Amino acid sequence: MDIATIIGILSGIGLVLGSIMMNSGLDLFWSVPSAMIVAGGTFAATLIAYPLKEVMAVFGLFIRVFIFKSHDPNKLIAKLVELSKTAKTEGVLSLEKKMKEIKDPFFVKALQMTVDGLRTPDIVSILKKEITILQKRHRAGWQIFSTMGEFSPAFGMIGTLIGLVQMMADLSDPSTIGPKMAVALLTTFYGTILANLFFLPMSTKLERRSEEETLNMNLLMEGILSIRSGENPNFMEDRLNIYIQNSKKAAKKADGKAKKAEKK
Repeated sequence: MDIATIIGILSGIGLVLGSIMMNSGLDLFWSVPSAMIVAGGTFAATLIAYPLKEVMAVFGLFIRVFIFKSHDPNKLIAKLVELSKTAKTEGVLSLEKKMKEIKDPFFVKALQMTVDGLRTPDIVSILKKEITILQKRHRAGWQIFSTMGEFSPAFGMIGTLIGLVQMMADLSDPSTIGPKMAVALLTTFYGTILANLFFLPMSTKLERRSEEETLNMNLLMEGILSIRSGENPNFMEDRLNIYIQNSKKAAKKADGKAKKAEKK
């Protein structure tokens, strides 16, 4: 369970509701037509932008925002070093017994191919395909959330424009202008809340988790290939630690370039 995500959402909702309750009641901020325009419009536009299969798959990824078991790269390295030492002393075939202790399907598959004696190029090809498939599946998820974060404020503005048109069409009773204006602005409020408290943060969270999982999978592949080649366990440990550091630096540089591009 991701405590940070839950705390963030609950505190965000709590602060918004608290500020509303300090000056008025919640009934002023409830409008069924506004909710229908924002939620329905966002979902409809997302269906237009993406295939139905990908949109439905997002609901499964939604759970990963709250429940995600992240593997510590340092623990993975320790496990790989342990397996490397076992392979050195007892032979590669002895790793088959160790597979029962491992729950990660990707890790087990990589070990199984090593025990089965597959050629190194074949192992690399299969594992890279697995990583690519995972990246594509995850990318579709966080990109859809990001797109919904762009659509919802737009539909909030559309709802506001609808409300303003309806208000301007009947100005005979000045006492109704204020309440009608308030209802018109609610759609913008709904769209902004959905985008900035849910869709965009969830997109960022899923993207970061995809990066973490990809890093771990690449780390496992490097370790398995090292074991396959009979590399010294201590040398492998140092090399994998350097690999993690270089990967993190590369990720930071990529983030920096992306932010600069957004500013431009």
